[in-house]
Amino acid sequence: MSKKIFIKTFGCQMNVYDSARMQAALKMQGYDETNTPDNADIILLNTCHIREKAADKLYSEVGRLNAIKQKRAEDGKSTLIIVAGCVVQAEGSELLSRMHGVDIAVGPQNYHLLPELVAKYDRKKGRILVADFPADSKFDYLPKHDAKGPTAFVAIQEGCDKFCSYCVVPYTRGCEYSRSVREIMDEARHLVETGAKEIMLLGQNVNCWHGEGLNGGEADFGDLVRAVASIDGLERLRYTTSYPSKMNDSLIRTHGEIDNLMPYVHLPVQAGSNAVLKAMNRQYTAEEYLDIVRRFREVRPDIAISSDFIVGFPGETDEDFEATMRLVEQVGYASSFSFKYSARPGTPASLMKNQVPESVKSERLTRLQELLLSQQKAFNVGTVGKQLPVLLAEKGRKKGQLLGYTPYLQPTHVDVDESLFGQIVNVKITGATASSLTGELK
Repeated sequence: MSKKIFIKTFGCQMNVYDSARMQAALKMQGYDETNTPDNADIILLNTCHIREKAADKLYSEVGRLNAIKQKRAEDGKSTLIIVAGCVVQAEGSELLSRMHGVDIAVGPQNYHLLPELVAKYDRKKGRILVADFPADSKFDYLPKHDAKGPTAFVAIQEGCDKFCSYCVVPYTRGCEYSRSVREIMDEARHLVETGAKEIMLLGQNVNCWHGEGLNGGEADFGDLVRAVASIDGLERLRYTTSYPSKMNDSLIRTHGEIDNLMPYVHLPVQAGSNAVLKAMNRQYTAEEYLDIVRRFREVRPDIAISSDFIVGFPGETDEDFEATMRLVEQVGYASSFSFKYSARPGTPASLMKNQVPESVKSERLTRLQELLLSQQKAFNVGTVGKQLPVLLAEKGRKKGQLLGYTPYLQPTHVDVDESLFGQIVNVKITGATASSLTGELK
């Protein structure tokens, strides 16, 4: 009887990718994935430290899972609880001292060591913490992983050298590291061969990628996009997350030249006030950001732009916030993510004076989200009546329905036979809300 592993992933798409690689590494030791912790020999929580109180939520989750561990122990079954990811990197020793049910804690740069750590724990029955920044890349030690569906992620770059004043990523993910074009293409090609129709290239600042090209020389992100797009059988290519000031002409041109590069760019701006952007240590101005959007729309007029926003950053005035609102009105976003500023321990922004009152943050966030939601709905409504290719990637809300995604990453519900799962089909869009579309097969 095979051993079982249950994985719960918190946070960003990079964590989703990391979880898949951890599952592949442990599969080599005979662990098959299960969708419930109740019958799992290993329970793995892959954590995120970006949002406030992430550790507190983790402690609550571990408490719930510890009850499962104890119940299985009463039946003579052992359960290993592993916590991985950015919370471990930030709070490793404190995490182990507070959460007695955790057996292994491993940071995001060390998850390639999991098979060894599990074997070590089985031999010594001692709790383990590994949260170093190793000299070697973890990617050099990981086994290949198959696609689990029609979409798949490939991490091309990790870490961050930008040091935005509010962000913990440089401290939890380390310095920027870029994989070679050949290594990335080998992974992407294998995913396509095992069923992926769409690849999403991932990085903390994905367009900061620069690495060894196929000819051994230096390549930039535009070169990498062109190379991956040429893989036989790859029907769609996307990338996230982008850093605005690193959007060069080479990359922007790819959106007008490569058919399977989707017309969608996630371009976080965070704020529309230059004073706030400077305090955030974002290395661009609002005017430069707007020029980047203009250049994208010149080469691809139908491109969908999404973004991230932080409201209530320390020192943000009413005038600063209104500048953000004006920028949103000028751009017209297809989708967005917006949050109230929350202080992360150890970041420069957490020590800044003029922290904005919570009530002011809430009022500003409400106003911003109302505007962004109206833009998202307008973008979706604008596709009604059009015929769009939709990649059917998930089960729908009801029997006889699948959920797919347009080139603009709009969730689309289609009543079709489930045998079409994983296919790209032409769909006439018949209805739209702010959050999704409905359509019929053409």
